[in-house]
Amino acid sequence: MIYEIAELYIKPESHAAFQAAVAEAVPVFKNAAGCLSMRLDRDIEVPDTYHLVVGWQTVEHHTVDFRGSQGFLTWRGLVGSHFALPPKVEHFETVVSGF
Repeated sequence: MIYEIAELYIKPESHAAFQAAVAEAVPVFKNAAGCLSMRLDRDIEVPDTYHLVVGWQTVEHHTVDFRGSQGFLTWRGLVGSHFALPPKVEHFETVVSGF
């Protein structure tokens, strides 16, 4: 499994609406090919910053299958207007797990 970690910068007045939009998008991720998990975390020190963490079977499930799908268009339609800046998206793999 790999993890997509998207750093999302949200307009200060949009927090409640953004969080509601992400909750509405949960089924989009559940139905996406190769998607194993998703969660949204908010930065405590920089509250306009969130991390969307999505578990995918492969990088291609995210970069090819999801990004080329209607689900991606639905996702961006739900959340895109809340972005203050373009998202920063990277992919990670776990190399050590202690618990």
